[in-house]
Amino acid sequence: MKIVEQVKTTVSRSAGEWFLGSGIQEAKGGVARYYFSDERQRNAPLSTEITGYAASALVNLYKQSSEVQYLDAAINAANYLVDAWDETCSAMPFERDEPNPRHSFFFDDGIIVRGLLAVWREYKNEDFLATAVKVGTSMATDFAKGNDLVPILELPSKAQEERNPQRWSRSSACYQLKAALGWYELWETTDDERYLTNYRRLLHSSLANHDTFLPGVESECLVMDRLHPYCYFLEGLLPVIDDPAAAKATIWGIERVAGLVESISPKFLRSDVIAQLLRVRIFADQFGVAPLNEQTGQKEAQLLQGFQSNDSDDTLQGGFWFGRKSREFLPFMNPVSTAFANQALEMWAQRGARTFDWHWLI
Repeated sequence: MKIVEQVKTTVSRSAGEWFLGSGIQEAKGGVARYYFSDERQRNAPLSTEITGYAASALVNLYKQSSEVQYLDAAINAANYLVDAWDETCSAMPFERDEPNPRHSFFFDDGIIVRGLLAVWREYKNEDFLATAVKVGTSMATDFAKGNDLVPILELPSKAQEERNPQRWSRSSACYQLKAALGWYELWETTDDERYLTNYRRLLHSSLANHDTFLPGVESECLVMDRLHPYCYFLEGLLPVIDDPAAAKATIWGIERVAGLVESISPKFLRSDVIAQLLRVRIFADQFGVAPLNEQTGQKEAQLLQGFQSNDSDDTLQGGFWFGRKSREFLPFMNPVSTAFANQALEMWAQRGARTFDWHWLI
């Protein structure tokens, strides 16, 4: 076995075992936002968005290993999302058990669509596809208002929540292009041109203003937080990365993110940002947009591996920490960080030996 294969197998298996055995996915299929490793010693509430991410991650682990327990867990997550759909107000709530007032997020919906489609491709349960279509339609009819995009709705009224440009999750900035990948994949699946039109409309507006997103705030720690959604924008470009405007934005974005990581990381570093940057680098190299610097990639892969826990506690072992400030890990064992980091390290180990399909980007 080659060394790169040993690295891939070790990382994938330990991360996969964390998804299956840590309790981050609860019995009814939903996945918690993270596990509190401090005195709280408990899961955060279940989230439909994080369950969507986990569904994609579990399918990815199944495809890596061919071990059916990952597919079973992915199906359980998809069933949770089907049940979470609120038929009364035709919306996907942020949390199934959220107290009133409830909310629905455009970004979350895009992640949920992609998670349902990932499971549907492997296990052709028509409820998964039907729910993905319902959620994608809600994104278009409830959130897309001409050239404007509403980031958050209150349920059941679907009234717009107040926006806050200083809080990226409450804005309609370029990062929403990652969610619009759900539209793109629905277009490919259903041949409904309206989904492609919506993706292209958001692509156009995102390319027009992406370079104003960073730094966006004065605090360096908050800038690190904004690197995470900016990388979502870079990921959202993948279907059209060979377009000159998208290629130019990708090159500019990689350099911009890398520079800010370098300057801020001694104070604060998020593992998901490193994972996202490394994945985009590998895709950019594959598509001939920007050559991959092996030394830089190796540095980022090693940095990323340092976030994986080897604690004997089952709630921690194999998972990836959300971030660290100075030299201290923050007390959040994070399923999204684990999914992104595991996939980034898998891609790094297999670079040059296979072609990566952007559809499987978590």
